[in-house]
Amino acid sequence: MTDLSPLIAALIEAHRTGTPAPCPFQPLTRAEVLAVQEAVIATLGPVAGFKVGQADGSPPILAPIPARLRVANGGTRTIRDRLGVELEVGFELLRPLPSAALPGDLPHYFRPLVALELVDTRLSGRAAEDAVMKFADFQINAGLVTGAALPGWDGGDFGTVTASLTAGDKVVIDGPATIPGGSALANLAALVTHLGAHCGGLQVGQVVITGSVCGLPWFEPGVTVEGRIEGLGTASVTLG
Repeated sequence: MTDLSPLIAALIEAHRTGTPAPCPFQPLTRAEVLAVQEAVIATLGPVAGFKVGQADGSPPILAPIPARLRVANGGTRTIRDRLGVELEVGFELLRPLPSAALPGDLPHYFRPLVALELVDTRLSGRAAEDAVMKFADFQINAGLVTGAALPGWDGGDFGTVTASLTAGDKVVIDGPATIPGGSALANLAALVTHLGAHCGGLQVGQVVITGSVCGLPWFEPGVTVEGRIEGLGTASVTLG
């Protein structure tokens, strides 16, 4: 069995210092990746939500979002040199789910909102470029900003949306954009079906984010990044 303790210790230290740590590159199974996530989040405290990404023919990529990395809408995040920011559709869980499947009465259980996922790595060297190592590193999640939830949602899906993401004078996207895989609800369902009790399971008040509609742009300090999805709302963060 692979000794995961050096990787776990390196990731915990990187979270503590805010600086990528020398992480040993290891070929990991999915079970080992999830074990690394579990061990690291156990030292970081509560979970604010989860990110999910579909993979053709395979269980989805999923990762916890530490609550300690959440930033209030309109707030400031101090960064080292640059930070990735992704515009996404999120779903906040309103009450406990009845089963490990997406329920039929969606507005009773979820409300959609605009989310900005903050992205950075705790990895360095070869490990920073490896997809499986990124998966172990919370799929390089570095925080979450959420806007106000949409009132009166009818349970309809989000596939193609009209979206904008700006950073100062820079326009990253302004117009039609597609949810990864073409369906935010399909991505939400994948998370609900496969998460189980991983990292505590999905709890009331937590948010599931369903994939970037703008790619992964990177920004340096000194800008305010604002995202908007038409009919859903806005969210912003200043990089300090």
